[in-house]
Amino acid sequence: MKITAEPEIPLFKVVVLLTAGLLTFGFAPILVRFATDVEALTLAAMRTLFAVLILIPFWYPKRVTLRQLKQNGATPFLLMAAGISLGLHFTLWIASLHYTSVASASVLVTIHPVMLIVAESLIFKKNFRPIVWVGVFIAFGGSVLLGIADDTQAGQFPDALFGNTLAFLAAVIFVIYFLLGRRIRQHTEWIDYVFYVYLYAAITCTILAVIWSAGIPFISFTAFLIGIALAIGPTIIGHGSMNYAVKYISPTLLSTLVLTEAVFAALAAYFIFGENPAALSISAMVIIMTGVSLSWTRRLPGNYAKKSMPMKR
Repeated sequence: MKITAEPEIPLFKVVVLLTAGLLTFGFAPILVRFATDVEALTLAAMRTLFAVLILIPFWYPKRVTLRQLKQNGATPFLLMAAGISLGLHFTLWIASLHYTSVASASVLVTIHPVMLIVAESLIFKKNFRPIVWVGVFIAFGGSVLLGIADDTQAGQFPDALFGNTLAFLAAVIFVIYFLLGRRIRQHTEWIDYVFYVYLYAAITCTILAVIWSAGIPFISFTAFLIGIALAIGPTIIGHGSMNYAVKYISPTLLSTLVLTEAVFAALAAYFIFGENPAALSISAMVIIMTGVSLSWTRRLPGNYAKKSMPMKR
């Protein structure tokens, strides 16, 4: 067993990809709202299947087999576990948007920084400065406050509690997916990792969709287009940018950035769907952004080139 050296971080590329990824994340719940005539499992299956199909031309010319990945240190079983986790995460998150508001679903599904900072500290012995802990828990407090604010709008979302629960479970599974990805990405190139993970996620979502629908589910033309948009934007660009950066940056710090999705999504929902956030919801969003800012105070990605979580093999 030995600790491997961290690779030198490509700072400019990481910043550009993370910026693009965060912007596309914000439009994910908006896109889902245009396809509420389709079951959540079906939309999740379409999203991952289209992502795999789009990636094939980029992956195939320099493809790496699972056997080769295993020789490089990336266990195929972990790849499968990561893909199944991602598939379940997508399914639960999309389902939550059928029962609760865009703002609430976007925030509750991204409370994973609290879970990740505890996991990294206890399991991987990662040391965080006090300001990072403060920022993460302030952001978590904002998430809880937003959930409470949604619960006061029961007239608009009568099943908000159920939707919030689905979003919370999606966050728990995302933590598992992110930690697996952190480990696997130390031994794989980005294209090989995302292709196989999305492939297993697509298989998972498709099986669940067929079982739930008792056959081939109905897909409208609008849902078909939304599936392609979700595959290109939030999946390949959004999750893809995080999968690229997780090789170089602590999962906890990356996950705090995802919390900004709630702000972008809520603003878009206001202009597109006329969803007016209550004063309490707006206060919660401000608290979340404050927590995210604190956790990243003086923490540009380059600062983590030599401080990222060490991995063993």
